[in-house]
Amino acid sequence: MATMDEQEQRRRRLTAWRGARRVLARVGADGTLGERLAALAADAPSVHDPGDWTDVYGGGVVADLERRTARLLGMEAAAFFPTGTMAQQVALRCWAGRTGNATVALHPLSHPEVHEGGALGVVSGLRTVHPTSEPRLPDAEEIREFPEPFGTLMLELPLRDAGFVLPSWEELTAVVDASRERDAVVHFDGARLWECGPHFGRELSEIAGLADSVYVSFYKSLDGLSGAVLAGPSTLVEEARVWRHRYGGQLFQQFPAALSALIGLERELPRLPSYVAHAKVVARALAEGFAAAGVPWFRVHPELPHTHQFQVWLPYGTEALDEASVRQAEETGVALFRRWFAGTGGAGLPPGVSFTEV
Repeated sequence: MATMDEQEQRRRRLTAWRGARRVLARVGADGTLGERLAALAADAPSVHDPGDWTDVYGGGVVADLERRTARLLGMEAAAFFPTGTMAQQVALRCWAGRTGNATVALHPLSHPEVHEGGALGVVSGLRTVHPTSEPRLPDAEEIREFPEPFGTLMLELPLRDAGFVLPSWEELTAVVDASRERDAVVHFDGARLWECGPHFGRELSEIAGLADSVYVSFYKSLDGLSGAVLAGPSTLVEEARVWRHRYGGQLFQQFPAALSALIGLERELPRLPSYVAHAKVVARALAEGFAAAGVPWFRVHPELPHTHQFQVWLPYGTEALDEASVRQAEETGVALFRRWFAGTGGAGLPPGVSFTEV
């Protein structure tokens, strides 16, 4: 729970970012309650009949979102979940039951390993193994030569904590083929799958079609309020609905989140290729600016972003960088960076280096 001091710091940051004339990113989550409610009410009729009844334990606008997402991803069916953590955990648990192997191969920097408090093992009884510890997804050779059997290979696209990095299309198809050679199923953590198309040069349905199942988020890139979808074969999705109820995810009504997700699919999804292109311009300009200013050491990672997000590394503490970022916004009206984080070493950051996500 945030302390009073942390809450005050957040208010200061939000005030500075909202007051800035020029920013690298404006996100809906920075809005007030009134602003978000007003925007949802204004935009909802463009994606769903406002005269329709509200959903009750699914159906209605929630079912509409599930059908549309399944079509976009080229999957047979999809189920809406309140969180991606729940959706992914259910998917991996279902595959463990079907393959008879509760071992999941994934990257040590993947979301379940870093941000979920060990939930795969503690809650779902799954065991995780790591085919590589390099700050990238495993390659086909590492999958083929891994000494232990596993039932599911989970690939996070892009791998956020390594810098939103992606393999090439050829590398991705090769690692999927290598997993299938081992009779393992493939699940994509596609929380940010929406922006991967430009890097791969493929449609969403072709990318998702490599996997047996995929999870996508609606708030990370599409500016939705919350929620996620698990998509895959209809038999898997029906089983996932049972587990969703068991995990406490069968919510009474979810129409605000579902409406905001539909708005995101309609409004933000078509814009993502332009965001990816612009990120490359911004990354290059930041590197040129740091060099021109004589900054003794810095890194823009990846140098050429794979998606519309990337990292900036600087050799200073997080508190100093957070303060500098807020003061820049307050004093100049230009907001470049948001929060800074200490490097853990797992993503290749040297000791004493902090990073921010742009």
